[in-house]
Amino acid sequence: MKNNFGLYLHVPFCASKCRYCDFYSFAGSEAEMDGYVQAMRKHFSAFSAQMAGRTADTVYFGGGTPSLLGEKRLTALLDGARAAFDLAPDAEITVECNPDSMSDSLLRGLRDAGVDRLSVGVQSAHDDELRLLGRRHTFAEARDAILRAQDAGFGNLSLDLMYGLPGQTAERFLESVQALLDFQPAHLSCYGLKLEPGTPMGRENPVLPDEDAQADLYLALCDTLRTAGYEHYEISNWAKPGFRSRHNSRYWVLSDYLGLGPGAHSLLDGRRFAFPRDLAAFCADVPPAPEETVAGFADWSEYLMLGLRTADGVRRAPFEDRFGRSFDPFAARLAALSPHGLTAPVPDGWRLTEQGFLVSNLIIGETLSAGE
Repeated sequence: MKNNFGLYLHVPFCASKCRYCDFYSFAGSEAEMDGYVQAMRKHFSAFSAQMAGRTADTVYFGGGTPSLLGEKRLTALLDGARAAFDLAPDAEITVECNPDSMSDSLLRGLRDAGVDRLSVGVQSAHDDELRLLGRRHTFAEARDAILRAQDAGFGNLSLDLMYGLPGQTAERFLESVQALLDFQPAHLSCYGLKLEPGTPMGRENPVLPDEDAQADLYLALCDTLRTAGYEHYEISNWAKPGFRSRHNSRYWVLSDYLGLGPGAHSLLDGRRFAFPRDLAAFCADVPPAPEETVAGFADWSEYLMLGLRTADGVRRAPFEDRFGRSFDPFAARLAALSPHGLTAPVPDGWRLTEQGFLVSNLIIGETLSAGE
């Protein structure tokens, strides 16, 4: 429904920082976690009137490590959200989890609170790779956590995997892929490692597999998951039919979402705003500020950029209705790449192929230039 929105709750706490991570997160004390929950519930109330008459059909706890809060705090947050906002009875409610904080009591508590989807950060089936990334768990511990989550009734599990690690071979990566497929998860998110400035791995600047090797890893991943029955619906995301992430999908079509928590971003009625990456400021009720716009980067550009990251692609009628400009010059650019196997037509529009996903930044940049 047009009037629906997604609710994103950023949890900034982690037991320890992974060596590649540049998200806003840190090891918080019990008192800081309690203060965060109290502050979040106050912010719920502050936005309640603004969101009156609208229904939240997705709720996403991201981080950080939301599971580190424990079932009592997460339940309190969900209870507060239900009191402040109209949550749809069938709302998709996702909690990101790390295997080392997925206790049986947490899993039971989340099920009782109405959580129906878990996103589990596995990242690799090889313990030496997990240590390299700074992950706190072994793969045996991840396996145990996943099996216990399934036993607790979580049929909608999303598992995260990373590729392009230093020294990683195609054989070892596909071993990790198969190890995750053995759980028959509903959803997989697979990302290439990116060395972010200021992180331990970024400072060390290890040698990663070259572009050709990473392309081979990606295409082998695509082939393996296609054979296993997964839909490749976004560059980095695969799902069994009917299990696409409803919350993340709204980002790719510029659908409205309200983000609460330190560092959380929002898009409501075409207006963007964000809270500072500062827990103390969030707890002191410092309001969010309008996001700075990138000069020359219009909303139609973002719509095209995000749409071309998905298997659905971009279609003429929704684009022209929303932005009041012709789709023809963009269609012409995309059509010119079709003979090279980089794009493919969809009804009334165009999408990138998996080969096109490999060079998506170049294609998207070239396509956007048609609107200048």
